[in-house]
Order: sequence, then C-alpha cells, then structure tokens
Amino acid sequence: MSNLFFILFIIFFGIFFYKLFLFFINKYNLKIFIDNQLNKPQAFHAIPIPAIGGFGIFFSLLITILYFYLYKNIFFFEYLSFCLLFFLIGFVDDIKINFNPTIRLLIMIISLILLVKYNNFYIAHTGIEFLNNLIRYFDFFSLFFVCLCFLFIVNGANLIDGYNGLLGIHSLIIFLNLFFVNHIYGNNELAFFLLAIIFILITFLIFNFPEAKIFLGDSGAYFLGVVLSVSAIKTSIAIPEISPFYFCILLFYLFFEVFFSFFRKIFKEKKSPIRPDKKHLHMLLYKFFLKRNGNKAKSNYYVSIVINFSYFILILPAIFMKDNGLFCKYYSISLFLFYLYTYKLAHGKAK
Repeated sequence: MSNLFFILFIIFFGIFFYKLFLFFINKYNLKIFIDNQLNKPQAFHAIPIPAIGGFGIFFSLLITILYFYLYKNIFFFEYLSFCLLFFLIGFVDDIKINFNPTIRLLIMIISLILLVKYNNFYIAHTGIEFLNNLIRYFDFFSLFFVCLCFLFIVNGANLIDGYNGLLGIHSLIIFLNLFFVNHIYGNNELAFFLLAIIFILITFLIFNFPEAKIFLGDSGAYFLGVVLSVSAIKTSIAIPEISPFYFCILLFYLFFEVFFSFFRKIFKEKKSPIRPDKKHLHMLLYKFFLKRNGNKAKSNYYVSIVINFSYFILILPAIFMKDNGLFCKYYSISLFLFYLYTYKLAHGKAK
C-alpha cells in the first residue's frame, strides 16, 4: 500500500511542479529557462518553449531515491551519481552558457571514467567471446567499453530530442521493457524503482505530447540517456540469463543514430562529427510529413508516433526471445540494416 501511495505522490508532485514552474516563468518572464533558439538545426518549434522538463524528472527521481533509502534501506548511488553529473552538464546548456561541444565531450568522458571506476560498474558478458576475453583480461578495455556504451546512449538521447514525445515515448517503451523483465525475474526492488521512473516520465509527457508546453532541455535529455544506460546495465548484471544482445536491441535506435551519424558526417559530409545538422532520420521524416500535409505541428508529433510505433513493433520478437542469444545477436544486426534501408528511403522521400 505504501508503494501505491508513493506512486500517486510522485505523479501529483510532477504535475504540481510543472504547473508551478510554468506559472512563475510566465509571471516573472524568466527567459533563462526558455528555449527561444528557433533557428538551430535541431529546433522544430515555432514559438519559445520552457525547457524545464529535465528539472521535474530530476527532482522526482531524487525524491524516489530518498524514498528507497528511508523506507527500504536501499541506496541507488549509481543513479544518483551518474544522473546528478549529467543533469548538471545539460543544465549549463539550458541556461544558455556557451559550452564548446568538444569541451563538453571531454568532460563527459572524464566524468564517466571516474564514475564507472568508483561505482565498479562493469559489463561482464557482451555475447561476443572475443570481447568477453578482452574485458576479462584487460581492465582498461572493460572501462573503455562501458564508457563508450554510456556515451553512445546519452548522446543518442540528446540527438533525437527535439520533437514532441520522441525521446519521452521512446524512453517510456524501454523502461516498460526493463520493468517487466525485472519483475518477471524477481528483481523486485529495481522493478519498482523503474515503475516510479515510468510514472515520472508519463507525468512529463502530459505536458509534452502531442502539444508541447515544456521541453526536456539538454539536462533532461542527458538525464534520460544516463538513466536508460544505468538501468540497462543493472538489469543485465542482475539477470545474466538474458542475452546481452537483447539490451542492444532495446537501445539500438539511440545507439545507431549516433554511430551512423558519426561516420556519415566524417566520410560523406566531410565535417566534424560533433556538429549538429538536419540530416538525421527523424528530421528527414519531419520534412517528408511537412511536404505531405504542410502542418508543422502535426508533422512534429507524427514523427514521434511513426518512429516509436515502428520501434515497438520491431522489438516485439526480441521480447519473447530475450534469453536466446543467437536469435538476439542476428536480430540486432537486422535492425541496424533496417535502419540503413529506412534512412535511405526517407532521404529520397524528403528531397
């Protein structure tokens, strides 16, 4: 019963927090929290929108961590340490402090190295024997591999953020999968923690989809990316029966969007891979929908619906075959190939 009351409390807290923050922003014209950069490559909103979604999610998670510590004597230090740092990195951007992308990336890398080592947060099994041997015998490679996973997912979350509900709904689908997996395998404390995150995210989506009253901001995008990474790794460690490639399938869109973009910019566009552009899959789909209906608002949330519905359908087979390593390995490869095909198709339709 106490768990139910806590879930209700966290929902009402989120709604109250966002409404109160919006009231003060409008009353006192707090421009520091407003995303009014309408001309940046990743901006697809027509009017300034408060980028305060990360604040609500972050403070709601702090309350959740405190609840677990006080009432269940469980301290989720991994979540607290990783999330606090990445929230602050994104917060600097949200309050419009000029942050060089290269310096930001270096800060992320250094921070991840320190956090992974301090939390002893390593992946023991990758599903590939060659990588398993490298991880087993070379501590440096293990550290490098985990940090690289974090970087791809965190930056992938920030990269796809910008459309109403795209990152929020995508994260929700992944968290639901991780919740049910932990619940089915009896990892109940982490399952309930993930359930709290699910309702925190739903509360945010009330204000973000289909019409955006608030954005996640960089703080929220980085925050969600790191929470997804920590949750996937903790689940993988707690339930070794599940194929590591199942988590690759769950995170394939966030990962491959960054991976493909990195090499596309270097070899095809001949430019810096850390500079933003308008040639990502979700942006091409937006251009396609805009050509078809001419409505910016509809085209915005159509992107979220189409990508997340397609993603949900694509990962369904893996949900039922999550303990079959061979299936998950080859299915994850097929998803990467499907992305490449879809990107090529979208690129042609968007012209």
